[in-house]
Amino acid sequence: MVKLLIGHKGSGKTNQMLKIANEAIETAAGSIVFINKNHRLMYELSYRIRVICMEDFEHITNIDEYIGFLYGIISSDHDIETIFIDSILKHADVSMGDLPEFIERLKVISAIYGPDFVVSISAEKEEMIGVDFNNIEILN
Repeated sequence: MVKLLIGHKGSGKTNQMLKIANEAIETAAGSIVFINKNHRLMYELSYRIRVICMEDFEHITNIDEYIGFLYGIISSDHDIETIFIDSILKHADVSMGDLPEFIERLKVISAIYGPDFVVSISAEKEEMIGVDFNNIEILN
């Protein structure tokens, strides 16, 4: 399942995502992964959540490489329950035009390999042209 936190910058998406991640780890039977642009949020998350900072992987520069990166994360731990991706438009040069394909690919990965994805996007639903919102949960 793909879940989205949407809204413009400053609307509280990151704080909501931190809260959801920290609550999820308390009942999780498997692993939780949190992908962030930088190291800023590392200490606001439970020590049991695997934090990945994209600035450590600066050579991932497009959605194909980013999807490959996600496959690598999943293949290294088959017990991942949820992957949180904070502010996807700040990672790997992902743009608004890439969102429809990116979200569809997340749906496929989730259906085949099992992890849920919680993704925050700095945009309103109306701005996300071409995104198929079927089988997507909007969290805010």
